[in-house]
Amino acid sequence: MANQEKMSFADFRKRFNSEDACREYLYKLRWPDRFVCPQCGGVDCYHIKGRNKYQCVQCRHQASVTSGTVMHKSKLSLRTWFWAMYLVSRDKRGYSATQLAEELGIAYSSAWYLLHRIRSAMAGRDSDYMLSGIVELDDTYFGAPTEGGRRGRGTEKVKVMVAVSKTDGKPGYLKMEVVDNLKGETIGDFAKACIVKGSVIQSDGYLSYRKPLADDFEHQFKVFDSKSDMLKWLHILVGNAKAFISGTFHGLADKHLQSYLDEFCYRFNRRGFRNQIFPRLLCAVANSNILGYADLTR
Repeated sequence: MANQEKMSFADFRKRFNSEDACREYLYKLRWPDRFVCPQCGGVDCYHIKGRNKYQCVQCRHQASVTSGTVMHKSKLSLRTWFWAMYLVSRDKRGYSATQLAEELGIAYSSAWYLLHRIRSAMAGRDSDYMLSGIVELDDTYFGAPTEGGRRGRGTEKVKVMVAVSKTDGKPGYLKMEVVDNLKGETIGDFAKACIVKGSVIQSDGYLSYRKPLADDFEHQFKVFDSKSDMLKWLHILVGNAKAFISGTFHGLADKHLQSYLDEFCYRFNRRGFRNQIFPRLLCAVANSNILGYADLTR
């Protein structure tokens, strides 16, 4: 990914000025060397121009450049998808469905579903990366407690595990995951899924952290001191994530919090490639998996 091309606004408008241009670019992203049938693995195909599909010579399965991705069977044009990804990638504050609907001239429901599919692709891309080296780990909470409700680790608010790697004292990659509880098993599962075995994990002295982190990691812990630099970067990023969500996405349902955290992490993890965010996001979408509308509404 280090050699991803930069793309200015002028480049974008010139390169993707038609459906055919968008389709050709997606084809090269999905099959950079040659067509590979998603059904049987065959490498020869016929282009069915009238339907904009590619038929495998071996099994006769027909695939489009969007088959099997989050764009699967979308009624929106490829140009609309490209514009949406460009707008989302260029604004670090994030795009709400209302903003995107107005900008692209599409229905709110279409913009809402499109954005969730883009976030799903972001999450899929970041799932390939593991944190390593020195990693700060803690839990946090999103949302407002019920009146008179408990605060701290007994709160009714949505619980989120957070981990950020550090290199030379500066933050590297970030992971955030909504969890049902803060039991040892849950914490251990999060750490094993996100952090390379043998890494150094720094945390506060919460008892539920100790046993699940002891076997697979070098666990460094102590009683949290708000006046020190302990877990400094993690707490800064948690504050930024809360500002990102509350500043752009109002009335966010708890069940969709994970997708917005995925977007925040994706943006942060590519902060050093600001001019390359669009082609990187396009690559993520081209290599994503189907996300049905029913998966979001049930």
